[in-house]
Amino acid sequence: MTRLRRMISNILAVAYRETLVLRHDRGFMSTVTAQPVMMLLLFGFALSYTPANVPWAVLDRSTSAQSRRLVEEIRGTGYFLEPAAIQSYAQGRELLRRGDALAVLVIPRDFRRDFVRGRPQVQLLLDGTDPITAARLLGYVSQIAAASDIGGNIPHDHGAERARMPIDVRQRFWFNPTLRDRDFFMAIMAGMLLTNLCLSGSALNIVGERENGTFEQTLSLPVSTLEIVLGKLLPLVAVCYLLLVVAVVGSGVGYGIWPRGGWLALGMVTLPFVLASLAMGVFVSTISASSAQAVFITVFCIMPSFVLSGVMFPYELMPQPVRAVGMAFPLRWYQIALRAIFTRGASLAEVLVPCGALFTIFAVMLAGIRWRLKPRLA
Repeated sequence: MTRLRRMISNILAVAYRETLVLRHDRGFMSTVTAQPVMMLLLFGFALSYTPANVPWAVLDRSTSAQSRRLVEEIRGTGYFLEPAAIQSYAQGRELLRRGDALAVLVIPRDFRRDFVRGRPQVQLLLDGTDPITAARLLGYVSQIAAASDIGGNIPHDHGAERARMPIDVRQRFWFNPTLRDRDFFMAIMAGMLLTNLCLSGSALNIVGERENGTFEQTLSLPVSTLEIVLGKLLPLVAVCYLLLVVAVVGSGVGYGIWPRGGWLALGMVTLPFVLASLAMGVFVSTISASSAQAVFITVFCIMPSFVLSGVMFPYELMPQPVRAVGMAFPLRWYQIALRAIFTRGASLAEVLVPCGALFTIFAVMLAGIRWRLKPRLA
C-alpha cells in the first residue's frame, strides 16, 4: 500500500510539473484555444451547400418577355450573379470548360409558342465537376421553373388565360455526366497528399536542427539564407513528384481517371504548388520554438487548407470574405488547376493564373523566411 501511494504521489508530482510547463507554453496554449474557435467559425459560418455568387450564362434564342422574366426570376433568388449573355452553344461550352460559368441556361426559339401550347421547355447545361454544386443548382433552377409565373395574360390553346404553368427543365451535365463522387475526389487526391507531405516534411526542418544544435553549422556555410532554404527544399521536391506519379497512376490504373489535359500541364503546375507548400512549412519552422509547437501549427494550417481550398466543400458557395481567406492557401489554386486538367482537359496555357498565384505565395513565403532568419545571421 505504501509503494502504491508513493507511485501515485510521483505520478501526480510529474503531472503537476508538466502542467506548469504547458501553462507557460504560449504557442501550445494559443493553438489549442484557437482550434475550436476556428472550427466553430468554419462550420457555423463559412461552410454551406447553399448556392451563392454562382456565375452563369444565358443563351436566349426566344428574346421574348417570358424568357426575360424567367431569367429575372432566377437571378432574383440571390443565388446567381448577373448572367453572361452568349450567342451560341460553343460559347456556353467554352465558359463551362474554363470554369467561368457553372451553369448555362438555354431558352429555345419557340419558347413563347410552347408556353401558349402548354409545353414550355428550357435546357440547363451544368458543370458536373463538382457533383454537389451541380445537383444543388439543378434543384434550385427546377424549383424556380416549376413555380414560375411568367405567363402573364397569354391565353393557351383553349382560349382561357393561363396564370401559371411549370417549365420543364432538361438538364445536361458536362465533364462528369453521371455525377460520380469518385471523379470529384480523385481529381484532387494528389493535392491533399502533397499538402500533407510538404507541410509535415518541412515544418520540422529548421526547428529540428536548432534543437539538435546543428543549425548554427549550416548558417556558418558561405551561402545566403535563400540558398540554404532552397537547398533544403530540393530533395523534398523530388519526393513530391514521386508521390504525384504514384497518386496519378494509381487513380488511372485503378479507376480509369487520368489527367485529360496531359502530364506536361500537371507537372508544370505542380512545381510552384510544391515550392509554395514547402516554403509555408519552413516558415512555420522559423516561427516555432520547438518541434511540438511546429507540429501543432502545421495541423492548424492543414485543416483550414482542406476546408477553405475547395477540396472538401465547394469554395464557390462560401461567403466572399471566407473565399478571400482561402486564396492564401496554395491548395486553393492547385485544386483549381487539378480539376481543370483532370476533368476539363485544360492545357498549360489555361492554368497560368493558378501558376502565377502559386509563385506569388512562394515569393511571399520566402520573404517571410528571410525576415525570420535574418536576425539569427547577425
